[in-house]
Amino acid sequence: MPDTTSRAFASIRELAADLRSGTVTSVQLAKYFLDRLQKHGPTFNAVVRVTHDIALDQARQADEELKRGQDRGLLHGIPYAVKDLLATKGIPTSWGAAPLKDQLIDEDATVVGRLRAAGAVLCAKLSMVELAGGFGYKQANASFTGPGLNAWDKTCWSGGSSSGPGSAVGAGLIPFAIGSETWGSIMTPSGYNGIAGLRPTYGRVSRYGAMALSWTMDKLGPMCRTADDCGLVLNAIAGPDPLDPTSISSPWKYDRAAQVRPNASDGRRFRFATLDVDFDRLEPEVRKNYESSLEVLKQIGTIDEIKLPDLPYAVVASTIISCEMGAAFGDFMTSGDVWELSAPEDRWGGFSNLLIPARDYINALRIRGRIQKEVDTAIKDFDAIVTPTLNTEAGPITQKFTEWSRGFVSTEISGAANAAGLPGITVPNGFGARGLPTGLEFTSRALSENSILEAAVAFQQRTDWHKRTPVIE
Repeated sequence: MPDTTSRAFASIRELAADLRSGTVTSVQLAKYFLDRLQKHGPTFNAVVRVTHDIALDQARQADEELKRGQDRGLLHGIPYAVKDLLATKGIPTSWGAAPLKDQLIDEDATVVGRLRAAGAVLCAKLSMVELAGGFGYKQANASFTGPGLNAWDKTCWSGGSSSGPGSAVGAGLIPFAIGSETWGSIMTPSGYNGIAGLRPTYGRVSRYGAMALSWTMDKLGPMCRTADDCGLVLNAIAGPDPLDPTSISSPWKYDRAAQVRPNASDGRRFRFATLDVDFDRLEPEVRKNYESSLEVLKQIGTIDEIKLPDLPYAVVASTIISCEMGAAFGDFMTSGDVWELSAPEDRWGGFSNLLIPARDYINALRIRGRIQKEVDTAIKDFDAIVTPTLNTEAGPITQKFTEWSRGFVSTEISGAANAAGLPGITVPNGFGARGLPTGLEFTSRALSENSILEAAVAFQQRTDWHKRTPVIE
């Protein structure tokens, strides 16, 4: 199959239509993306392992089933990859850490099993920041696979901790991937690489078989070409799981999953809200792109400005993560394995977490309950809160984050949403001064994934930023 840009950057629906029309087979698709992963993955430090044999076996099964009329849905026969913190039977799961690069958790994570049941084809385990960034890394070189490199400029960072999924999807090496977020690890690499990334409501997707950084804040979610793709993938992986007691008991369905042409406008009017953005913290192009995005959103809804309650979102989120990370990795640190990590600051950065008093953790949990209640009250009348995803375009891998990031996030919604377990999605909305993508983020109430998906799809109906692609050589 020819290496065409249109195929590399096609949406799930486009690839699914090709499969059903006979234009291409699942085996051909798998071989095509396996080749791209093998050829370009190393240049972005994006791939830990290419699962060649598994992919071809699953692709052959998908073709056989489609041929006899057994159609599992739009993901049937579509190649994908996962961040290497998800367990996969027979394949090592490294968690991005050198001392664990051969770790074998010999079962499939629930998400991997659900994607297999949907007919998707596993092609790779993708790179990540070691131990999901919980040890305090301060620069890009924090994985045994090397620093994650941006799909648009390999001298710049792809974002963390889902670095591999960000650059692999951004560079058209795979149609979609599964990432994880505790605080920004889906939003950041998705924003920097010009793709769509969805953080579901806490508990919407089972985390069974996934590395735990923070048991009460970790979320798994899709990283894709478009917002609609994110909805299709979430449709396959969401739902209760008896193996994960924190999973939400009720099922979830993507409202647009059954639509043949989901890009047809339904004329809905949205209620959006913006926050009091500190524009001095934004790069000028980020601000310009954000303001232009608001003009687009005015075509489909109203926009009000609100303020979030004055609560210590960042302190609460960081305290909970630090305490739970200390519990999860206490043995790893005291065993001495920590000294084999790639980033020098990661080798000692986690030890302070072991000394946090229990009262600080308990108080953070108590305040989180108040955050959940008061933030929900503040945003309950709106379909989505709209903010810039990040303050800047991606920075150079040769510099520490403090030298260019301006603190990464543009508003307090990131800490608030992650502490409260709220869903969010980022989609591309332009480019910065150096030609790297910027993003627009939609956040909503818990359990409101369809609300932000519909808003993001409507935005992408009226823009073409998601159709811009990098030149991959």
